[in-house]
Amino acid sequence: MKSLRDMATPGCVVTIGTFDGVHRGHKAVIACLKRESAKRGLRPLVVTFDRHPLELVAPDRAPGLIMPPDKRDELLRHEGVDVMRVAFTEEVRDMKCRDWLQKLRDKLDMRAVVIGYDNTFGSDGRLMEMQDYIRLGEQLDIDVVNAPRVQGCSSSAVRKSLLHGDVEEANLVLGRPFGLCGHVVEGSRIGRTIGVPTANLSLSRCQLLPAGGVYAANVTLNDGSRHKAVVNIGVNPTVSDRKELRVEAHLLDFKGNLYGDDIEVEFVCRMRDERKFSSLEELKHTLHSDIALRRNIADCQ
Repeated sequence: MKSLRDMATPGCVVTIGTFDGVHRGHKAVIACLKRESAKRGLRPLVVTFDRHPLELVAPDRAPGLIMPPDKRDELLRHEGVDVMRVAFTEEVRDMKCRDWLQKLRDKLDMRAVVIGYDNTFGSDGRLMEMQDYIRLGEQLDIDVVNAPRVQGCSSSAVRKSLLHGDVEEANLVLGRPFGLCGHVVEGSRIGRTIGVPTANLSLSRCQLLPAGGVYAANVTLNDGSRHKAVVNIGVNPTVSDRKELRVEAHLLDFKGNLYGDDIEVEFVCRMRDERKFSSLEELKHTLHSDIALRRNIADCQ
């Protein structure tokens, strides 16, 4: 983690943003960043944050995260750029756009900045248009590059689709399956009693979840093996009166103990709503039908 006081990575072209989800629109910005860096013989650098800025600016409006910062940074580096994660502090929140550009120029020897169509930074950023950034760049001897836009691709669009349970649409915007990374913890063990054991996931409190329901998914384990799965997101109304939301994954044809492991769940499509059954026997019958259906659902490409 970096603070604005200890940044020191000279000679680069920079883009700045939250980059939550690293979706197809973000990738267009990153491709532009790499082109501009290559033309100048400089390093491409993404400056991003340790949390969504709204968590500090307006906590009641802060969205759930599409992915944890560590996973986001991993995906960004996989795109072939360097990543600098900055702590979003009161100091950062209060910086104006000019302060940002000047700080990045002086600390990083930033020669150019790439700005996406909806990218704003600085406490006055929402009041600025592209010509304002260009004007500031001219004053500070920084090239300002307007990145291409991928229509309909935004973190907000991904979140909206997930909150409606439309993981297929979210996957199209992301350009890959939406995923959850979670730690397997002990649950009620009721699934074992009806022959459908599940891995219960503990997730970050900031993690955005798809709408409640039953989903076709794939699960990747610590050893790299990949398994088809049926995932339930909900409150288990048949066996519990508690309202605590849970994420449980049944791995097809898997036998073993996953307690304490970290696993990754990738969503394929929504299969049905969660519902309350009249008996455990009816629940068991429906779960086995879900499993049979999952076997015949094609995975995301």
